[in-house]
Amino acid sequence: MNIKSIVILLVGIIALPCCVYAQMATDSVVHREVSEVSVFASRQKEIIPVQKLSGEGLRNLNAYSVADAVRYFSGVQIKDYGGVGGLKTVDIRSMGSNHLGVFYDGLQIGNAQNGTVDLGKFSLDNVEEVAVYNGQKSDVFQSAKDFGTSGSLYIRTRRPVFSNGRLTNFKMSLSGGSFGLKNVSMLLERFLTKNLSASVNAEFTHATGKYNFRYHKVLEDIDGRRITAWDTTGTRQNGDIRSLRLEGSVFGSVEDGAWHAKIYYYNSERGIPRAIVRNVWTSSQRQWDRSFFVQSMYQRRLTDLYSTKASAKYSYDFMRYFNPDTTLLYVDNRFRQYAVYGSSANMFAWNEWFSSDVCVDYERNWMKSDMAMFPSPKRDVLLAAVALSLTTSKINLQVSLLYNFFHDATTILMPIEKEVSRNTKKLTPAIIADYKPVDVVDIRAFYKKMFRMPTFNDLYYTDLGNISLRPEYAEQFDIGVTTGIQSAIDWNIAVDVYHNKITDKIVAVPKGNSQFRWMMMNIGKVSINGIDMKSSLSTNQNQNVQGRLTLSYTYQKALDMTDKNDDGPRGTYKGQISYIPRHSGSVVANVSYDGYSFNYSFIYVGERYHVSANIPENYEPSWYTHDLNVQKRLCVNNKMEFVASAEVINILDQQYDVVLNYPMPGRNYKIKLTLSI
Repeated sequence: MNIKSIVILLVGIIALPCCVYAQMATDSVVHREVSEVSVFASRQKEIIPVQKLSGEGLRNLNAYSVADAVRYFSGVQIKDYGGVGGLKTVDIRSMGSNHLGVFYDGLQIGNAQNGTVDLGKFSLDNVEEVAVYNGQKSDVFQSAKDFGTSGSLYIRTRRPVFSNGRLTNFKMSLSGGSFGLKNVSMLLERFLTKNLSASVNAEFTHATGKYNFRYHKVLEDIDGRRITAWDTTGTRQNGDIRSLRLEGSVFGSVEDGAWHAKIYYYNSERGIPRAIVRNVWTSSQRQWDRSFFVQSMYQRRLTDLYSTKASAKYSYDFMRYFNPDTTLLYVDNRFRQYAVYGSSANMFAWNEWFSSDVCVDYERNWMKSDMAMFPSPKRDVLLAAVALSLTTSKINLQVSLLYNFFHDATTILMPIEKEVSRNTKKLTPAIIADYKPVDVVDIRAFYKKMFRMPTFNDLYYTDLGNISLRPEYAEQFDIGVTTGIQSAIDWNIAVDVYHNKITDKIVAVPKGNSQFRWMMMNIGKVSINGIDMKSSLSTNQNQNVQGRLTLSYTYQKALDMTDKNDDGPRGTYKGQISYIPRHSGSVVANVSYDGYSFNYSFIYVGERYHVSANIPENYEPSWYTHDLNVQKRLCVNNKMEFVASAEVINILDQQYDVVLNYPMPGRNYKIKLTLSI
C-alpha cells in the first residue's frame, strides 16, 4: 500500500462522517464539549498501582519518543542503540521485552516476527498518557490479551476536547535540534455532532543522526588496578532517519457507551549504525519499515447487570533489510507480516461487590519473505479468560484464568515439500489482592503465571532460527504497600518487593554488527528478586506557583541459575544476567509559574555486565544523565496559544553505552515551537 492510498483512506475516514452528519452539525448546539467517555460497569479500583505520565507532566519531560518517557518508571530498563532512529525496546523487571504487551488506544501492537516493539517509532506529539502495569491491569473488564502479558504498556493518544463553542481545533509544532533533527507535526480535530468527533494527525521527522563520541574502556585486573583498554574519539555514522506518521481517528458516544476507530500508517528509512568493533565505525546497512493498521473498539453498558466490549484490528508490516557489505554477508531481504484480530469481552455486575468477565480473543498471524527456502509460518492464537472480582470497603480480590491455544504451521521445502504443524495449550492463572487497614494505607499482593511462545525469527529465521526452542515460562510474586498524605502538600510513596522466576528463558542478543540479526537460545533458569520504590511530592496551595517532585528507585538481583557446574571464576552460574543493573533510579522536578515551566530530570543506571559471566572483561560501568527543559506558554484572547520550549539533554556530556559498542550521544539540544488554535 503506497502513501497515496493511505492519504485517501485518511481523508475518507474524516470525510465520510462529515458528509453524513453535515446537516446535524449545523443545528444549534448549546454546549460543544466532547471528551473521553468512560463506561463504569462496576465499582472497581486499581489494585496494582499504575505508573503513569499524562498531560502536562508528560509534555514537560525531556522526552522525544515513548521510549524516552518510560525510562522514568521504576523497574524499567531500556535497550537503546543510540540516536533518534536507533532501535529502542523496553524490559520490565528483567522479564525481557517479549513479556511486555504494548497497547495503543486499547489494542495490542503485535510483532510475530521478533516479538519486540520499537518504541522509538511512537512520538509523544499526539500522546496524552503513558502507563505501565506490572503483572496485569487490575480490571476484570478487559480483553483476553490484557490478561496474557507479564507486564503492560498502555499508550493513549489525544481525544478531541472542544470548548467555548469551537467546532475545530488546530495544532502545529516545529522542532529542531542536534543531529540535524527536523520535525514538523500537525493535528486537526473536528466537531461533527454532540456525540461524534474526528481527528487527523501527521508528523514528519528527519535527522542525520551524526554525533561525536568518546569511546573508551577501562578494565580492572586481578590486583584491582584500573587499566585503560582503549580510548578514542569519533563521529557516529549511518544513523540517519526519515519517517512519516499519519493517523486518523473517529470518536463517538452512545447511551452508556463509547466507540472509536483509528487508521495508522508509518513509513521510515533509516541507516543502521554498526557496533564499534575492530576500530571500524562506518556502516552501509539500511532498513525500510512500513506499518499500517486499522482498528476499532466499542464498549457499552446494556443493563445494570451486563456490559460488553468488542474490538477488531487488521495490521500489515513490511520491512526491508539491506546490507551491501560483502566482507560481512550480502543481504537484501524483505519481510511482510499480516495479522487479523477480534475480541469480545462480557462483564456481569451481579451486585455492588461481585462481578465477573468472560472474554475470548482470536488472532491469526502469517508472514512472507523473498528469502530462499523461507518456511512462510502461520500462527493461530485463541485466548479465552474468565475473571472474578470481589470488592468490599476493606478488601479487593481479583482472580483470573486464561486458556492459551497456539497452532503453528510451516512449509518445509526440503527434502520434499510438506506442511508441519504443532499445537501448544496452556492454562495461566493470576490472583490479585488488596487490603486497606486504614484510609491512608493499601497493602497488596499478586501472583501470576505466564508463558510466551518463541517468535517466528526465534524458530525459523535462516541460519539463526532454532526450531527446537521451548516456550519461556514465568512466575511472578509481588507484595507492596502504598501510603500518603493529601493536604496542602500531597505526598505518597509506593514500595513493592517481588520475585520472578523464569524457566527456559529465551535470550535475543545482537549477532555481529547488526541490530536486525539476533542469536537465539534458551539459557535455562533465571531468578529475579527486586524492590521498586516510587515517591511523589506536589503542592497546589499557591495557584501561581506549582511544583512536583518524583523519585523512583529499583534494586534488582537477576541471576542466571541454569548450570550449577558452571560456577567457576569465569562461570555464569549466579551471575547477574546481561544488561540488568543492580541499582537504577530517576528524579524529576517541575516548577511552574506565570506561564513558565522549569523541568529537571536525572536518570541513573548502575553497573552491569553484558553477559552472565560477571568478569572484568564483561563489565559495563554505570551511567547517568542530567536534563533540563524550559517552557513558556502564552495565550492570546483565549483563542490562540503559543508554547516555546528549549531542552538541554545530557548536560554534563557524559559518554556512555546502553548496549555494548553502541555509544550514545553526548550533550545535545532541542528547540520546539507549538501553535494551538
